[in-house]
Amino acid sequence: MSVQAGFALRGRNPDVLTCIANLSNDEVFTPPELANRMLDTLAQTWADANEGADIWSDPTVTFLDPVAKSGVFLREITSRLTRGLGAEIPDLQERVDYILTKQVFGIGVTYLTSLMARRSVYCSKHADGEHSIVDLFSNDAGNIWFERLEHTWVGDKCVYCGGNKRDYGRGPELESHAYAFIHTDDINTRLAELFGGDMQFDVIIGNPPYQLGQSGGESGGGFAMPIYQKFVEAAMSADPRYLVMVTPSRWFTGGRGLDDFRTSMLSGHHIRKLVDFPNAADVFPGVNINGGASFFLWDRDHDGDCEVTTVAEGPVQRLAITRPLDEFDIFVRRNEAISILRKVRAKSEATFSARVSTIQPFGVRTLFHGHEKKSASHPIKFYGSGRVTWVSKNDLRQNVEWADKWKVLVAAATDGNENYPLPIWDKAGPFVSRPGEACSETYLVTYVTETEEEALNAVTYMNTRFFRFLVSLRKVAQHNKWQNFSFVPDLPMDRSWTDEELYARYAITGDEVAFIQSMIRPMDV
Repeated sequence: MSVQAGFALRGRNPDVLTCIANLSNDEVFTPPELANRMLDTLAQTWADANEGADIWSDPTVTFLDPVAKSGVFLREITSRLTRGLGAEIPDLQERVDYILTKQVFGIGVTYLTSLMARRSVYCSKHADGEHSIVDLFSNDAGNIWFERLEHTWVGDKCVYCGGNKRDYGRGPELESHAYAFIHTDDINTRLAELFGGDMQFDVIIGNPPYQLGQSGGESGGGFAMPIYQKFVEAAMSADPRYLVMVTPSRWFTGGRGLDDFRTSMLSGHHIRKLVDFPNAADVFPGVNINGGASFFLWDRDHDGDCEVTTVAEGPVQRLAITRPLDEFDIFVRRNEAISILRKVRAKSEATFSARVSTIQPFGVRTLFHGHEKKSASHPIKFYGSGRVTWVSKNDLRQNVEWADKWKVLVAAATDGNENYPLPIWDKAGPFVSRPGEACSETYLVTYVTETEEEALNAVTYMNTRFFRFLVSLRKVAQHNKWQNFSFVPDLPMDRSWTDEELYARYAITGDEVAFIQSMIRPMDV
């Protein structure tokens, strides 16, 4: 077995875990490079808190990946411990047996990924098989647990994950996606059931599933609900010394059902380090995660500011600073933006968000279209999804009076393009809608006025880099919504504002202007 134990020392060229394709955008495999960066962050934090001690040389530290897919975290932890415990446990086979039975644990998210994780860690999908590098296991799973669970339905919804019965009330031939780590009322009892005894883990680390699809919605198209926050909350409930997880960054500013989670994360003051990748392709090649991805290190005993690091390519600067996460109502991801935003907020001006409509500004859904030709009974020009038609006032469900005013419209969503510098609006940008016009929820109404001059000035203001930069601080995905305008000052529209005038008004420095220009492209008006 000593030959097999040499797995920890063998090179992998190429590393098979860099060659596997993701099963979906919801359950993304973690590249080894990212996993090792997270482990490096953990090791440095451990050393800082323990007088320079090496976490990989400590035989008492226990690790759990509660969402094991490829097994990359467990594999790299095992490899590091195998090197670090060489002096403590000189015999390689004894060392590997100790690490994999006493220190390293995982929970598979599906049957297939549990086999992959065991293959990555034990060199065999059977922990007690003839090819396993561990001598001491007497069961097939070892310490990487997986069993199919069922959802707990109350009506059509699972009480634990919110999954829809139409989607996940499946037969045994399909994965149920009832993840063990979050389908419980007591995570510590669940861990004791899975691994035996009182399991208090020092480190919980992983990359949870991101969302669950939902049936329903307009024309049955449905929508997806985030689920990764439930894994984070369950992990915190397990009371580890450290929690390190990678998630989409949408929770910074928005996301369905994430308001309480965001407040808890920002105001809890336990996040010691946060590393943000505005373009998720920088860490997950070939995967589209709108709004980017990030990982954080949560420290149970920390109560203070967070070291925030932005990692981006191109002209955007890389900068790490320590700052409070709850200075604003959302997390402002760009460190370089903080000084600019503080100057703008210092004037205590009203914000532009009060002028912006909610979705469905006239109460009309996307797929609604009126008549092809204008008539006495259908005199209102109607901007819909890809078409202009004609409607009556009776077709409008709310804000009917706006149809008789000058308005500024902007597309309710862009294409999700995250290549810097950002456009923020689509190619058409904001445009003036005259009296006698209305729109579906394809657009937002961002300004309503009695005069054409004010509407035109509002369009000019919205097209400035300054305006779009402040929107970008809250716009983490493709959708435009009224909350995205909450950092933008509501200035008088009796003039046509320019970037130069706005920079002077808020004392924006040359370096700050250069940063704004690196983030936001000029509009081709």
